[in-house]
Amino acid sequence: MKTAVWLYLFMFVAFFDLHAQYPMLSPFALSIGAAPSFIGLIMGVYSLTHLPGNLLAGVGVDRYGSKYFIVGSLLTAGIVLVLQSQVTDPWQLLWVRSISGFVLAFLSPACLAMLAKIAKNHVQQGKLMAGNGFVHTLASVGSPAAGAFLVAKLGFTTSFLVLGWGLIATGILAIFGVRETKEMRRMHIPQANDAHGHGASLSIKGTAQTEPAKDGKIPWLFFGIPLALSCSQGILFFELPLMKAAMDSIVTSGLLFSMVSLGALATLSLLFLNRIAPLPRVVAGSLSLALVFFGMAVDWPFPLVVSLFMIGMAKGVIYPAIATLLAGHTSRTRYGRVFSLLSISYSIGAFFGPTVAGQLRDAWSPYFIAFVVLMLGLSLLPLDRFRILGSPTAN
Repeated sequence: MKTAVWLYLFMFVAFFDLHAQYPMLSPFALSIGAAPSFIGLIMGVYSLTHLPGNLLAGVGVDRYGSKYFIVGSLLTAGIVLVLQSQVTDPWQLLWVRSISGFVLAFLSPACLAMLAKIAKNHVQQGKLMAGNGFVHTLASVGSPAAGAFLVAKLGFTTSFLVLGWGLIATGILAIFGVRETKEMRRMHIPQANDAHGHGASLSIKGTAQTEPAKDGKIPWLFFGIPLALSCSQGILFFELPLMKAAMDSIVTSGLLFSMVSLGALATLSLLFLNRIAPLPRVVAGSLSLALVFFGMAVDWPFPLVVSLFMIGMAKGVIYPAIATLLAGHTSRTRYGRVFSLLSISYSIGAFFGPTVAGQLRDAWSPYFIAFVVLMLGLSLLPLDRFRILGSPTAN
């Protein structure tokens, strides 16, 4: 399990850097002359350029393993962030963010695929995916406030330099920390099933055990849920720094982002949730998230910090459940591909979220758009297909 600890460390640093930039990007873009609609494009294009990277990662991780992509993604992303510190024009920022989105697209599929492969059974898979969600959330708890504090004390240029060199140092550490055994690499090479159609064997405590047959045919409409989820989060990350409560101080903006992470940390700490089948968790969490956005759109009586905390609680339920559900219904030789599809869904949603919000925020409440998108994703969810596939992770 040392490999899992190293993976958690690398993802912690990467997500810390990513979330630290959330309260920084909108004010930084405004400071170099970007209009609000162009800021939405800058934030969205980062996710749009994720798409080719995700497609390449899906095939590459299954064929060559995860280590090369983890190391390369961290190193290159750090270099790009250092270059971002020298940006003086909105179009330059757009291009730099485009490159950053592409190179970081390889990191998540590679890490998730390796985590899924080192698990000995489905229960352990669920725990590792929950651990990934916990690390992601832990990194995002203090990072927005830390990013805002860096800008307040050091300015935008120095802050980007600090974050960039942190990623570069982590990439160098990953060269020595990530160890991919020959057995794990062989898992990336698809092997034919035997004459009876059985899957690959798993080794649990030194004994051979047959993996349940999985065809990896996740219903395409299922990916509407992560797409809608990332779309709603993209809207939130775009709109929150531009709200009156956050415009007065970048530190206040960072603290508001941290409330989302604290909410996610609260539900991720409820370990008994991992015993519930992942599909009900996905549905319940998505419905709860949609209702919170609807409440914010109609200006319900709850304070903003409470609403953000509830958004985080819903995220803490949904994200690990999605990863566990996909791992439970997918062959081990196809983890790279299925997690790249998951990342593609996240990328598409994260592009359309801030882009649409930037264009329509004067006519429609961005939070109402988030509510509509989430409810549409839920209404299209093919629940009957999952009854046919069964739920191997519901133990």
